[in-house]
Amino acid sequence: MDTNLLEYLESFITENRKSRFLEVLKNRSNHFTVAVEDVYQLHNTSAVMRSCEVFGVQELNVIEEKFGKRIDDQIALGAQKWVDIIRHQNSKDCIDALRKKGYQIIATTPHENATFLEDFEISKPSALFFGTEKTGLSDEVMQNADGYLKIPMVGFTESLNISVSAAIILQNLMTRLRKSEINWQLTDQQLIEKRLDWTRKSIKDIDFIEKRYFEALEKQSS
Repeated sequence: MDTNLLEYLESFITENRKSRFLEVLKNRSNHFTVAVEDVYQLHNTSAVMRSCEVFGVQELNVIEEKFGKRIDDQIALGAQKWVDIIRHQNSKDCIDALRKKGYQIIATTPHENATFLEDFEISKPSALFFGTEKTGLSDEVMQNADGYLKIPMVGFTESLNISVSAAIILQNLMTRLRKSEINWQLTDQQLIEKRLDWTRKSIKDIDFIEKRYFEALEKQSS
């Protein structure tokens, strides 16, 4: 990454904003990632994204085999600027891509053999899959999952809305992760990448400013 470019671009944002980026990034993690599978209601995907942002999960995988490809800005409340959205055409592609990154596949489900949230082992990098509101996760995910996770419930209702489930699970797992001795934080390289990305998104005339920077570099080298 071009740290000189980062330093140049950061001169266009306030010191408070730079400090805020560093403060937030200290709590960002790719140890857990989230995947939502063909969620029918748009606001639910947007709400899950917001939970990722609030609790420090940097990546959200969206499987879009059947339903929409938009984010509800009013629900996400800007979270789409700070969370990396990775889109997949189908569940198999998503599973394969996450396995290549070293994640175990964890299906969230009220399945009777699922591990209760408080008993879930957090040491392994895990991709947490959440399914549709009505039918849950697909057979593709369920059959390829390395483990199953459920929220303890003691009422008559057997399931929660996906956005509520995601918020409960992420708050629990990320809180436990930060209290652990696991190396869960972003790497130095990832920190620089996100600082550069977020700084770019904070500058109104970023294309013009970057063009001016590279033109100046070209003059210096000629």
